[in-house]
Amino acid sequence: MKKLASILFFALAGITFSAHSEQMQGAQYKELGPWQVHYIAFPSTFIQPQIAKTYSLERSGYKGIVNISILKKDTDATAQTAILKGTARNLLGNKQTLDFKEVIEGDAIYYLAQVDFTNEEILRFEIEIQQGNQFQKLQFQQKFYVD
Repeated sequence: MKKLASILFFALAGITFSAHSEQMQGAQYKELGPWQVHYIAFPSTFIQPQIAKTYSLERSGYKGIVNISILKKDTDATAQTAILKGTARNLLGNKQTLDFKEVIEGDAIYYLAQVDFTNEEILRFEIEIQQGNQFQKLQFQQKFYVD
């Protein structure tokens, strides 16, 4: 049985969506070319310390996590590997480069990056996804709150 990579990560992380509903929207996705790209960005304090250690993620009230998973648009929704490059910009235009790391757990593949933020800061994400000759661009924004 295949599961969405982003859901698997959240299950592993022990995140409780209801406790932080005003701070975090549920995982979203966009259909880009041959893929269904699932994405979410949230404060790193939403994950348990042991999970952060396992994935080499820094937990901080001023650091977020971006989670991307790419599924092939087929009947099995097969998880895909890809090369991800991206940036996050605040409303003043200050840019951060996202350094994605690939995580493979069973059939699930997801990409994690960390980003710095201040309270009530809106970040606009632009992520280039490449697989062979296929290129797609994911764009979204997220407002972050300091715990």
